[in-house]
Amino acid sequence: MPTSPALPVILLLSGSLRAGSVNEAVLRTAESVAAEGAVAVTAVRYEGLAGLPHFNPDEDTDPLPAPVAALREAIAGAAALLVCAPEYAGTLPGSFKNLLDWTVGGTEISDKPVAWVNAAAPGRGGGAEATLRTVLGYTGAAVVDAACVRIPVDRGTVGGDGAVTDPAVRERLAEVLALLAGAARG
Repeated sequence: MPTSPALPVILLLSGSLRAGSVNEAVLRTAESVAAEGAVAVTAVRYEGLAGLPHFNPDEDTDPLPAPVAALREAIAGAAALLVCAPEYAGTLPGSFKNLLDWTVGGTEISDKPVAWVNAAAPGRGGGAEATLRTVLGYTGAAVVDAACVRIPVDRGTVGGDGAVTDPAVRERLAEVLALLAGAARG
């Protein structure tokens, strides 16, 4: 009996450590949209941001610190990555830049399709996007421009499960996931 191919895995990377973060809500929503079958992918949230050690090139050798090894394994096992990160002081939060620094020395992210969602209010978040694009260039990631979108999210649309309830946001996230999956396949 033939088996169907496994669904591509999209790793969801939140750039926020804040409880109740809208960025985390966007990724919970993407995970929910995928689980509901709105798009043929498996979306998995990475939850190890807070446990990553400060980047130190001297420690970017085998054996890697366990949290870094887990991050790189998660990236290696994914077909694509979707980022949702806030902007702090005109750039990415330091904790998320730290995560990206740990990917520069590895090859797991090289040529991997990557996109981001900017959930900030209109006119905000451009500095984080610019920094993300710059750092991803150093990692060799394949930015999927069509899937890099601005979807402003109102905190009032976040439900008790931590996901966004607005159908338009959910539909747009399904489109983003589909674009990433297409880039991973093609």
